Amino acid sequence: MKIALLTQPGFLRPVPGNAYVENILLEDRILAESLSKAGLESMRLSWDRKDTDWSEFGLAIFRSTWDYYHRFAEFSAWLADTEKKVRFLNEPELVRWNWDKLYLRDLQSWGLPIPPTLFIPKNSDKSLEQWIESVDWQEFVLKPSVGGGGRHTYRFGREIPHSVSGIFSQLNEQEAFLLQEFQSSVLHKGEVSLMVMDGKFTHAIQKKARPGDFRVQDDFGGTVHPYAASPMETEFAEQVFSSLKIKALYGRVDVIWDTKGQACISELELIEPELWFRNYPPSADVLAHAIAARMQNEKIP
Repeated sequence: MKIALLTQPGFLRPVPGNAYVENILLEDRILAESLSKAGLESMRLSWDRKDTDWSEFGLAIFRSTWDYYHRFAEFSAWLADTEKKVRFLNEPELVRWNWDKLYLRDLQSWGLPIPPTLFIPKNSDKSLEQWIESVDWQEFVLKPSVGGGGRHTYRFGREIPHSVSGIFSQLNEQEAFLLQEFQSSVLHKGEVSLMVMDGKFTHAIQKKARPGDFRVQDDFGGTVHPYAASPMETEFAEQVFSSLKIKALYGRVDVIWDTKGQACISELELIEPELWFRNYPPSADVLAHAIAARMQNEKIP
């Protein structure tokens, strides 16, 4: 039985001159080689391929299904149908919890630090200006509750740009938002991603925004740098994963520092996280062995 490594249509094969896709292919090649060393055969395919017989696979692993939030209704319907035919890792229930940033509220209730955040429901009866008036923060970040890649993420002060107010009014009719206090440390310290496989920290990288921006994603010119995590940061990442009600086999904790210099969780990526195997290939071996052990313990053919 093969393992399906799930991606999206545009990432199936090389695109001339596109380093972004090349990195995705490299990451999956590293994992496939690690799976092979663990005695497991794998195959890359797009999650939305219509002619797939999912029952032929022992497992399906989310890797780079990065279009899910653009095709959310289609993706969620596909997951509901396909989970009857194949075992997913991470678990579908965990994926559904993680695809809505409301999970940050749960993490906070479990005693884990997040940036100061207001959770704005869909079709709120308050305007964005009213939400801002309810707090004394001076700078804000607004982002959709379901999304990624910096989609509709805006930074502003107490005077809201007319364009942002208009976009919020339009989109909030259909989706919830998070309004967070902007943490200025992002501008000089960036964001650190801590990778965790089978409950154990493996490696970290640091992402920095380009000058003049606050978004660390490479879509907006952000850059990736080596990072040596401290013992405290390593312990923090493992603590986050141990707090989960459903065990995550793999994932990533994105950390920023608040106005008091304390680490807090910017994002917890459990659906289709970029894991930077290329920065530390042994981490792929850790994940492959964990997958093999899971299959053996649960007698997955």
